[in-house]
Amino acid sequence: MRGSNQSSVSEFLLLGLSRDPQQQQLLFLLFLTMYLATVLGNLLIILAIGTDSRLHTPMYFFLSNLSFVDVCFSSTTVPKVLAMHILGVQAISFSGCLTQMYFLFMFVDMDDFLLAVMAYDRYVAICHPLHYTTKMTQKLCVLLVGGSWVTANLNVLLHTLLIAQLSFCGDNAIPHFFCDITPLLKLSCSDTHLNELMILTEGAVVKVTPFVCILISYMHITSAVLRVSSPSGRWKAFSTCGSHLAVVCLFYGTIIAVYFNPASAHSSEKDTAATVLYTVVTPMLNPFIYSLRNSDLKGALYKVVHRRTFSV
Repeated sequence: MRGSNQSSVSEFLLLGLSRDPQQQQLLFLLFLTMYLATVLGNLLIILAIGTDSRLHTPMYFFLSNLSFVDVCFSSTTVPKVLAMHILGVQAISFSGCLTQMYFLFMFVDMDDFLLAVMAYDRYVAICHPLHYTTKMTQKLCVLLVGGSWVTANLNVLLHTLLIAQLSFCGDNAIPHFFCDITPLLKLSCSDTHLNELMILTEGAVVKVTPFVCILISYMHITSAVLRVSSPSGRWKAFSTCGSHLAVVCLFYGTIIAVYFNPASAHSSEKDTAATVLYTVVTPMLNPFIYSLRNSDLKGALYKVVHRRTFSV
């Protein structure tokens, strides 16, 4: 059928994670708890970094940006899930669906780029410590973050415009809790080969490039750390990267499993479970992962919480 931006489907139905009332109640409480933890944890990190002058360094500048992105990332999906449960409304308009998809994947791309930038920061800090302050200047940090925002928006705009050209003239039920690109392509009655080709080529380049940068950075970091003669020195160097590596593995593992397989290999149940991990669980875990083994950040967080507690 000929692709067109004239669609007979004016809205989609988000089926959510379960149709069982008891499971829905449990999932509502679970999503609400994780969302509140995500917002509170990431906002505390932003506040701690902003109020402690000792944390005004490139590493914490990138971490505060990651925390901001994670709050926005989780906010594109979870509030809609909670509202659907409270109001009993599963419908989302065609334009609302595209808007949600745009911001969701823009923040996904930002997570990719920021994780790569943070890996480069650790590479410079460990492999070129004497040149760290001259290499990681404030201007470079701002350019890296600003360039990430521009690239993420241009990439997502391309895929959103391609989706907008498709026709949806049959089933409008999305077996998901948000507007994801894979189930949308399955619902389209247009030819989606161009969309799938762009995901597996241009989309893959945007995803693979930061991942390759992370791998190269850690190859150099590992080589440099193994040359350290002191076991305590090696452990200290690796411990500064452990949190970052844990987030990278969780985030990239689920995204690769969901989006970079042929459409025929997708299962809605597996895709949904994986997307819950990277859209809800990962943004919630990031503050805990980055702060548990970081004494400076823990100290700053303690000061923020202590000051707010006694000022009330």
